[in-house]
Amino acid sequence: MAELTQSVSIDNESGVAVITVDNPPVNALSWHVRQGIFDGLNQASADGAQAVVLICAGRTFIAGADISEFGGSVPESASLADVQGVMENAAVPVIAAIHGTALGGGLEVALAAHYRVGLASSKYGLPEVNIGLLPGAGGTQRLPRLIGVPKALEAMTSGRHMPAAEAASDGLIDEMIDGDWATLRTAAIAFAERAVADGLPLMKVRDRNDKVDGVDPQIFADFREKIARKTRGFLAPEYNIRCIEAAASLPFHEGLKVEAELFRELMTGPQSAAQRYYFFAERAANKIPDIAKDTPTIDVHKAGVLGAGTMGGGIAMNFANVGIPVTIVEVNDEALERGLGIVRKNYERSASRGSIPAEAVDERMALITGSTDKHDFADCDIVIEAVFEDMELKKTIFAELDQICKPGAIMASNTSALDVNEIASATTRPEWVIGMHFFSPANVMKLLENVRGDKSNDTVVASTMAIGKQIGKVCAMVGVCRGFVGNRMLAMRGAEAEKMLMEGATPAQIDSVLYEFGFPMGPFSMSDLAGLDIGWKAEKSTSSTIREVMCESGRRGQKNGRGYYTYDPETRAATPDPDVEQTIRDFAEARGHEQREVTDQEILERLLYPMVNEGAKILEEGIAIRGSDIDVVWVNGYGWPMYRGGPMHWADAVGLGEIVDKIKGYDNRLGGAHWKLSPLLERLATDGGSLAGHQP
Repeated sequence: MAELTQSVSIDNESGVAVITVDNPPVNALSWHVRQGIFDGLNQASADGAQAVVLICAGRTFIAGADISEFGGSVPESASLADVQGVMENAAVPVIAAIHGTALGGGLEVALAAHYRVGLASSKYGLPEVNIGLLPGAGGTQRLPRLIGVPKALEAMTSGRHMPAAEAASDGLIDEMIDGDWATLRTAAIAFAERAVADGLPLMKVRDRNDKVDGVDPQIFADFREKIARKTRGFLAPEYNIRCIEAAASLPFHEGLKVEAELFRELMTGPQSAAQRYYFFAERAANKIPDIAKDTPTIDVHKAGVLGAGTMGGGIAMNFANVGIPVTIVEVNDEALERGLGIVRKNYERSASRGSIPAEAVDERMALITGSTDKHDFADCDIVIEAVFEDMELKKTIFAELDQICKPGAIMASNTSALDVNEIASATTRPEWVIGMHFFSPANVMKLLENVRGDKSNDTVVASTMAIGKQIGKVCAMVGVCRGFVGNRMLAMRGAEAEKMLMEGATPAQIDSVLYEFGFPMGPFSMSDLAGLDIGWKAEKSTSSTIREVMCESGRRGQKNGRGYYTYDPETRAATPDPDVEQTIRDFAEARGHEQREVTDQEILERLLYPMVNEGAKILEEGIAIRGSDIDVVWVNGYGWPMYRGGPMHWADAVGLGEIVDKIKGYDNRLGGAHWKLSPLLERLATDGGSLAGHQP
């Protein structure tokens, strides 16, 4: 075996040149991989090889581009187009042998081969849309030619990974092989030898037009409508569609020009920059600097959840979804049965939509055991408390759990704002207590805000991060303060939204500004969805806030069709209510608030700049490990649009100097603690620093 570059080697097996890529961990298309494949194909030709097999060592085929090279300088080397050209134009059959995943640029390499064989466990995809891009090496033109336009539209705008059986059925791969890597290598060489012996044609995907000719243009309009809600605000899905339109209407070489132009536009634009930033931010959030990589973690064989309400039931589902038995405890049989019934309905709804197999409903329910006795937590490896936010109640519960849970069990609180240290103080083992703040609905929302207490030990910290990943969550570790990261910043936004109502902005105007920014909904739509009467008591109501006045007049939100908006009983469509707007004006004027026109720009600044300021204070206090962790919290837990990167990244893009000047202006005009400028924010603005890149 001869080395071609640091990551690529070549061998000869009875006239078949075998080019092997070995670039751990995922065989990314780094410059030396591209150069090695290019040199290997040329050497195979020079040596008179009868066929070529391209295969990868390790756990996967080429899993995509080397994102670290984006925007950076790399040694001069063969381009991906050079590699594809020499593959596609080879005078002998070139076979791509695929295991693990062939993703992005990796699949684009495989599409330039004449034939593709893959293990039954392999997966395929063009997920560039997830980092705000499109496949820029002919993938948008070749994939539709193999699997057809409808399949290509779905695959490229979702970025999903296609299993081997589907890939074989659709014509993406030519042969599916059972077995392991060694079996794949042997089978790929045998396929190459057959191709030579049988004189199989050198199939160039670029020349195959049967699946792109005569496509009805209406398919594209229908598909755009189908995904419009999910992809609102994102450029990359639309640009992917345009490229597939080009594949169906233009010659291959003209389609490549369209692809290249749109790729450049995305690559140099702010959306892809934000999404690529977020890609790394999410991975960085898993790293806790003072926790050693070899810190022992707890294997969870059984979990416990206290509370079978909406939150508790959702938390239990997360464990059952990954096959972990879970005991859920309620105060009485009625509450328990009601909670378990909701869990079953959730699973049945998922099955009816095709999200899970029908048989999975009973399988997952069988993993959830209901009880009214906390002592059934005695053999659990982790117990998560999910009762309502009352400190004394939580301290009482944790004192009980301290007596029940086995040594070495994690005791976690799902508190969204309360002091985890005070909760832990109710136990004799505060080092085994931590916060695990799930977001509602807990079986759907991706974020898990883990809250590290002052005494939480390293094993508990490392374990909660590992458990979160195991149950499919995106985790961020934060410190103890009121509201932690997400809710603490949200409170700043809420305070300004309420103030602007008093000054003349309407609920619909405020909500519209955030919706146009990219949030799924604004604060008043969110209040209506949650219910205006949450925590409201009629006997204690004093008409001292707009919310109290609304509740006193019988407005509860979506639940009764009347809140800040009125709601269509069939469609739930919201309509601004003139009566509500008049009620707000009357309330404001009675308290001496002068009404005026508030511009959309002022609304945006007053909603978001206090959040940025508070994020900087959170960093100053060491509550967040790094600025990018704040962005992970807000993208996954609060609907911040991913194509804007998160509040810290967005602030950097706007310009910290501009934001500092505006905050000072609003502080002079409006006052209030949340307008007091963060010294860190001012220092970073002066020094040209970055909030997103800051690590205390």
